[in-house]
Amino acid sequence: MKQHFPLKNVQQEKRIFRNRIYFSLGIVVFFLLLLVSRYSYLQIFNYDKFATDSDKNRVRLQPLPPARGYIYDRNGVLLADNYPVFSATMSRADIEDIDDTVQRLIPIINLTQEDIDRFKSRIKTSKKTERVALKLNLNETEIARFSEVKFQFPGVNIETQMTRYYPHGELFAHVIGYVGRINDKELKDINKDLYAGTNLIGKIGVEKYYEDLLHGVPGNESVEADAHGNVLRHLGRKDPIRGNDLYLSLDYGLQTVASEQLADRRGAIVAMDPRTGEILALVSSPSFNPNLFVTGISSKDYSALRDNLDQPLYNRAVQGSYPPGSTIKPMFGLGGLHYNLVDWNTAISDPGYFSLPGDSHKFRDWRKSGHGSVNLHKAQVVSCDTYYYILSYRMGIDRMNTWMRQFGFGEKTGVDLPSESTGLYPSQEWKLRTRKSKWLKGETISVSIGQGAFTATPLQLAMATAITSNQGQHVIPHVLRESKGTKPYTVNNAPDGKIEFNGKPEDWVKMRDAMVDVVESGTGRGIRTPMYKIAGKTGTAQVKSIAQGKRYNEALLTERQLDHGLFVGFAPADQPEIAIAVIWENGRHGGSAAQLARPIFDYWLLKRNKSPIRPSAAQVSGGLMTAGIKPSELPSGENPIQSNANTSGRASTTQGTAALNQARPAAAATQPSDED
Repeated sequence: MKQHFPLKNVQQEKRIFRNRIYFSLGIVVFFLLLLVSRYSYLQIFNYDKFATDSDKNRVRLQPLPPARGYIYDRNGVLLADNYPVFSATMSRADIEDIDDTVQRLIPIINLTQEDIDRFKSRIKTSKKTERVALKLNLNETEIARFSEVKFQFPGVNIETQMTRYYPHGELFAHVIGYVGRINDKELKDINKDLYAGTNLIGKIGVEKYYEDLLHGVPGNESVEADAHGNVLRHLGRKDPIRGNDLYLSLDYGLQTVASEQLADRRGAIVAMDPRTGEILALVSSPSFNPNLFVTGISSKDYSALRDNLDQPLYNRAVQGSYPPGSTIKPMFGLGGLHYNLVDWNTAISDPGYFSLPGDSHKFRDWRKSGHGSVNLHKAQVVSCDTYYYILSYRMGIDRMNTWMRQFGFGEKTGVDLPSESTGLYPSQEWKLRTRKSKWLKGETISVSIGQGAFTATPLQLAMATAITSNQGQHVIPHVLRESKGTKPYTVNNAPDGKIEFNGKPEDWVKMRDAMVDVVESGTGRGIRTPMYKIAGKTGTAQVKSIAQGKRYNEALLTERQLDHGLFVGFAPADQPEIAIAVIWENGRHGGSAAQLARPIFDYWLLKRNKSPIRPSAAQVSGGLMTAGIKPSELPSGENPIQSNANTSGRASTTQGTAALNQARPAAAATQPSDED
């Protein structure tokens, strides 16, 4: 049977076909309208925004770091200079894989792990287009190697940046300090906009304390750059503002002379103007070369400094806490007058020792046979310990503490240097709080001669001596004399108070006269001079205790167990222009320390105006370097630790060598040594 098929429905097929065409055309029109609307959104409604974003890929705002302010001494001698070096830099905007780029650069520019770690910590927090230094101070070989393969490192540039240079090396290291690369901790605290493009920040000394004045204000520059960050055109510029220049109260010549006295010795010297508080010289020995730290110190050099037994990085003048020995007897004697416990005629009979009532223990005088009949004046001249044992027993530790704190003991002086130590002037409350035990009367006796728990810094001793010379006028030690620049800063040289003293005004004069006789005929007679009068006081502080009934015997002690020698003084005695504190670790006795002070007095009072010491021409021009050539710091293989010998380029005037000693001496024993 023949099968029949239905005829096609042409109209229906046309309708289906037409619907499909309309549907497809609708989809095309829909997406076309969507595309047109998107173009309209981008090109019409948001033209300004996206045009700006586009320009940002081409036009960049690069930070311009400010030049750091210079540091000068009181006579205009340059102490901290700036000089240009070549640095390898990159930014996150120019390089996709920073880690890979850094790894490939390691053998080319001799990157260390410290360089890499510092760079990575800094670039994480930098702006995308900010160029961050990967390595500072490239040498000629490293620059040449990189130039040959630069095409392999698009986005990495060699740029000229300013860094710090200290022309006089170790001479001012502890007071000026140094700058160094910004670390992670500092990065969290600083204003990143203020430090954009800057790699260095003050670490210690004046550089740290006055960082805000020295740093300046950054500027910026608009540049047109290609895809690799290479600058094509300079479009606009806002110049940075250089940091303030600082003029310190330090005197280059006096610092040189003081440094020479401590050549090959351990100790510190502080000299200040008692009328204003200006610090004229501040030396800690041994010292170090601060230039090593500026662009990153090597592990070898840092280990040599850190592990050295004498701790050259330790600022003995400001941080070192020493038993002051008999140097505090003038101040303590004035306390006896203040509390009306003694007068100038009060005399005792000194058998060579003192015992507390009901106690057989003998607190020995430095002279075993004693000094006979002793009044307050003689007690200063011969440094009679027994007189002060009796005075302290009458006064008591709490009244002693109240009085001596007025001279700055047990507290920070307020000097404009970081990391100052407070020293320690003990009290009953202090011992109960820190040692959980009661104060003993025997401890009071030890404190009366500057030993036992009593410790002071050389700076505190200099300030206390200045106050004594001022007849009680209090001054704050400071190293900044003047600041010049856009940031205002005023230095206050005026006295900030007066000692509360219930004695007579002439008591200050009588104490000065007693200190003059110390130098003229007493324990400091080795430095007397007919040219001017020196008022001074020697002191000796034990490092190793002596058992009851035993005598001090140097032959049985090692070098580091020998007594410290101390001296404080001011001159001219009637109109003081300079006050000095000297600590010579293991100097054996105060008379030796006084010998170190005499050349300092002589230079300031007799030689400074007639034949001032100034740096040589080579030192003055040492900081004027061309870009990429670093000023020489140390001959190859030389120890980075300096002993302050011949720091001025002149022959040292110091005779002999000193024994070695600990940087942080232990508190002295309760008995005085055989000689003061």
